[in-house]
Amino acid sequence: MNYLTDSPPILRDFLVYMETIMGRAPGTVNQYFLDLRIFFRFLLVRRGLAPRDAAFEEIPIDGIDQGLIATVTRSEVLDFLLFSARELPQHHKSPETSFGNTAKTRARKMASLRGFYKYCCEKMRLFDENPTTGVDIPKQKKDLPKFLTLNESLNLLNAVEGPYAQRDYCILTLFLNCGMRVSELVGINLGDISENQLRVVGKGNKERIVYLNDACRSAIEGYLPFRLTPKPAHRSALFISREGNRINVQTVKWLVKKYLGQAGLGQKKLSVHKLRHTAATLMYQNGVDVRTLKEVLGHENLDTTMIYTHVIDDNLRQAAEMNPLGNQRKRFVSKSKDDPEDV
Repeated sequence: MNYLTDSPPILRDFLVYMETIMGRAPGTVNQYFLDLRIFFRFLLVRRGLAPRDAAFEEIPIDGIDQGLIATVTRSEVLDFLLFSARELPQHHKSPETSFGNTAKTRARKMASLRGFYKYCCEKMRLFDENPTTGVDIPKQKKDLPKFLTLNESLNLLNAVEGPYAQRDYCILTLFLNCGMRVSELVGINLGDISENQLRVVGKGNKERIVYLNDACRSAIEGYLPFRLTPKPAHRSALFISREGNRINVQTVKWLVKKYLGQAGLGQKKLSVHKLRHTAATLMYQNGVDVRTLKEVLGHENLDTTMIYTHVIDDNLRQAAEMNPLGNQRKRFVSKSKDDPEDV
């Protein structure tokens, strides 16, 4: 699947703009394509323009043009969100999936629609009416991030072993100390490391500097002599797979899951992204202020970082409940208001 060949011209132009001008990652742009393709299929079905014998996931969208897009109404946008909430499968490739997109998925679809119509109306001025105006993003349940405790983090690091132990230990150390995203980690090049600093490229192709503490510098120094020989096309990459390629996201996710299991933490159902939460939480717990933490994590908005303050609030509540005096009760004998001793 390639949006360059599978999109109608107006959608293709938007996606090219988002990747080349706005600097969105290819994976993000591909998600825009998938979200908008579902919307266009819904629109074709709603208006009776889809082939009658075609399954929903096979409805072609090559007939989508500027004229059709210009006539979309706010009511159709709302109906699409309702359709997503009730009828779309949660896991497209699973025959046993439940139906109805989560609020998070619907929010992403709405964001894709907003971005597309903003491009059409404001950037290209193709038409005046924006049907997404006034349609709110679906509200999402805000869960506190899951993370490892300090002891669990140490157990995870101590669980590393095997023929690629130096590489894997370095990967886990960077995750737990720097709080970087997995996409940022796999994108690190040798030239990005300079003494106690590391340059990472985050969301929106934005660069930031991450400072390396003693543990990170030691892990990198211990790994480099064992770095596998890369293929010519991947010689700049810091982390190399056994095939000689730049290590990829799926491989990193797999090895993190493996070591979580070896450390006895598999039952916590943690993912590689939870290591980022762990780093952020441990830093905040040990005195890093929220604004500094925002820069470390590469968050665009402070509100995103503020979730870690709620994590601490929850820890404080648990600490109060674990106090050995927390279950202490005293019964008082009630007295009549007329009791002469009650003065």
